[in-house]
Amino acid sequence: MHLRSVKKLRSFFIPLLFLACFTTPSRSMVAPRIVTADRIPPADRAATDDRIAQLERQMAEYRAAAATAASAAASATASAQSAGDNAWVLTSALLVLLMTGPGLALFYSGLVRKKNVLGTMMQSFAMMAVITVLWFVCGYSLAFGPGNAYIGGLHNAFLHGVGLAPNPAYAPTIPEQSFMVYQLMFAIITPALIAGAFAERMKFSAMLLFSVLWALLVYSPIAHMVWGVGGLLNAAGGGRYPCLDFAGGTVVHITSGVSALVTALYLGKRLGYSREPSPPHSMVLCFIGASLLWVGWFGFNAGSALGAGALATSAFVNTQFAAAAGAISWGAAEWLRSGKPSALGAISGSVAGLATITQAAGFVQPASAVFIGLIAGAVCFFMVVKVKVWFGYDDSLDAFGVHGVGGTMGALLTGIFATSAVNPIFGKNANGHARPTGWIDGNPAQVLHQLTAAAIGWGLAIAGTLVILFVVDHLVGLRVSEDEEEQGLDLSQHGEQGYDWDSSTA
Repeated sequence: MHLRSVKKLRSFFIPLLFLACFTTPSRSMVAPRIVTADRIPPADRAATDDRIAQLERQMAEYRAAAATAASAAASATASAQSAGDNAWVLTSALLVLLMTGPGLALFYSGLVRKKNVLGTMMQSFAMMAVITVLWFVCGYSLAFGPGNAYIGGLHNAFLHGVGLAPNPAYAPTIPEQSFMVYQLMFAIITPALIAGAFAERMKFSAMLLFSVLWALLVYSPIAHMVWGVGGLLNAAGGGRYPCLDFAGGTVVHITSGVSALVTALYLGKRLGYSREPSPPHSMVLCFIGASLLWVGWFGFNAGSALGAGALATSAFVNTQFAAAAGAISWGAAEWLRSGKPSALGAISGSVAGLATITQAAGFVQPASAVFIGLIAGAVCFFMVVKVKVWFGYDDSLDAFGVHGVGGTMGALLTGIFATSAVNPIFGKNANGHARPTGWIDGNPAQVLHQLTAAAIGWGLAIAGTLVILFVVDHLVGLRVSEDEEEQGLDLSQHGEQGYDWDSSTA
């Protein structure tokens, strides 16, 4: 009975409770209490406004600080890049100077007879002094100053306007003076290479006058055409015949090698040539000089990237591989021919590989560099051992056979093996893809441009050298007398001896 009463009461109160909840809800369940500005006390309202203004000022300060930090970071990054690029270019300039003296001086002087060792060294050393002053006076301006498609003007004569600020047209991350002095080292070694063709028989005075005129009339124009702003052959600057010449295959090796051949033919043979043997008097000097050339060539090629980035790495790697392949190729050819590989053959092959890869160093893959080196060693060996004998010209130290032929081959092979994967020098197309660079990239026309540039280099070198030789011969005379040649250039031209010896002048 009691349980039944409880159930009746529960059935009565539960519906009553639900009815109370839904018919008399609290105010807070219907809507939150909204406090408007007109209901905030004035004192609290002022404090709130001050706090909001304070927060806005802090946010503005934070944004300004973040922008300043980002700008400082970008500036520090650019400064670090500029410092790194500048350090590498200056180091490379030092390496290229090392190629002339002592590298080339030792290499050439070891190849001549001992009565001519100082005279041969002086020819390289003189270029380090004379061409430097000439570069200051007008050489740099003619090569890299504003002008026409063929030669620069005199706007930068005496280095006018060439300061510590970068020149974006050439190297945007280093001072223009760094670029200028780096290019000076190329201007020094190029006429010094020609001396290998007239070794042991040209007057020192004639050599000086010839080199000055050659630097002005041959080197400066070809350097401007290939590398100068607005140059006829400038690939990066939209030249009419874009020539891919990363580090001077056309500018340095073709012009110096071809000029060397012209000079050798104009001067005639040394006394006793082909009748009397004239082996190198010191293979030790040759070996040291060639090794220094190999080391210095990293500045020559990798430095031409004008920065310490990936392109410099590519040129550095290609330089090493081509030099090694050239040494192996020449040495193997000599081994097959004579039964023994000689030290002279190995170092000559390395120089041939280096001269041939110069043009392609910043455009090809390592595998192509190895192939180029192998071709260079074999072909240059053939030119020196066979072709020179067939035609009978006295290119004393094989400047044409190595540099002229190597540079010409390098021009052709660069047009074949250059790839945009290494250096997209021609920019991108409308689709954002790099334009093809060489034949293997899908640009066979580049081979024609390379041959055109090589032909211009040959033509300028032949014509310019002949004119200069004619002028110098009529002004001071080119060749030493027979007695002076027999005595040797050391005593006849400089009044000194390279060695303390008493026996003979052989």
